[in-house]
Amino acid sequence: MKELTIEIDGIDPLHFFGVNNAKFNYLKKLFPAVRMVSRGNSIKAEGTEDDLSVFQGKVDKVIEHIIRYSKLTEDDLDRIILNDLVVHSPANDLTKNVLVYGNNGTIVRARTDNQRKMVEESDKNDILFAIGPAGTGKTYTAVALAVRALKEKQVRKIILTRPAVEAGENLGFLPGDLKEKIDPYLRPLYDALDDMIPADKLMYFMQNRTIEVAPLAFMRGRTLDHSFILLDEAQNATNMQLKMFLTRIGPSSKCIITGDPTQVDLPRSQESGLNTAIKLLSDISGISMIRLVESDVVRHRLVKEIIKAYDKLKEMQPNTRL
Repeated sequence: MKELTIEIDGIDPLHFFGVNNAKFNYLKKLFPAVRMVSRGNSIKAEGTEDDLSVFQGKVDKVIEHIIRYSKLTEDDLDRIILNDLVVHSPANDLTKNVLVYGNNGTIVRARTDNQRKMVEESDKNDILFAIGPAGTGKTYTAVALAVRALKEKQVRKIILTRPAVEAGENLGFLPGDLKEKIDPYLRPLYDALDDMIPADKLMYFMQNRTIEVAPLAFMRGRTLDHSFILLDEAQNATNMQLKMFLTRIGPSSKCIITGDPTQVDLPRSQESGLNTAIKLLSDISGISMIRLVESDVVRHRLVKEIIKAYDKLKEMQPNTRL
């Protein structure tokens, strides 16, 4: 075993190591064959000569990235390190979680244990319910699974849908025609697709209806076969709507239903179809349920704390609708 000391010079060490060494700890996961510790503004690493050579080169590229952009995210580390690291680190399990390679070299992968369970359960079952709070990556992971299935020719179409429920805003007073009124409700689905498919190819897929993004009401009367179907924000579907949606699914399709039962925007007198479906369908073979929690949050670190704060309020005031 060889030893190597790397000085982190010319940059703000916080950009490299992260708050509470979060980015440095992530770097350790990317190099399981290299033992490393941080000492002030330096890294002491131990491993084989080949592993240390690769590690040195990658750290240099990370520092160059920080000098150029004055920032570093986990996705940046993925792009810098994982894209050509596979041959050097056969023990690296992170590459197994890659779902698709998106635009500009972005690696889209399952980042948490429950996101990995989503991938596993979707592979094994035709219908998957992914339930959890905002920011846990349930929608993004589901869209990635759909894009992967299309790229691998497992399906012919992707159908992404959401209930167009007014969350405090009045749909009728929004400007524009019906499409312009509805599109803001579907924007998160478009955003995910934009990350994973080049703009010209996405436009082509949308024009020839290989990919459809539409409100839930537009699913009525259809049979959705040879498709990967995603119903997002399912907590805002009524019992009748969710039953209608689930009975559209054809024999050669896969389906993921995502939602957060604590964020229902339906009128108080209307029961959420998601809550009913969870109770009725959880024991049916071929239907899987995954619950994501605040530890799965992959947005800003403060999102976890915000979720905890609102959960605490809910415990103290059970009748509060949040």
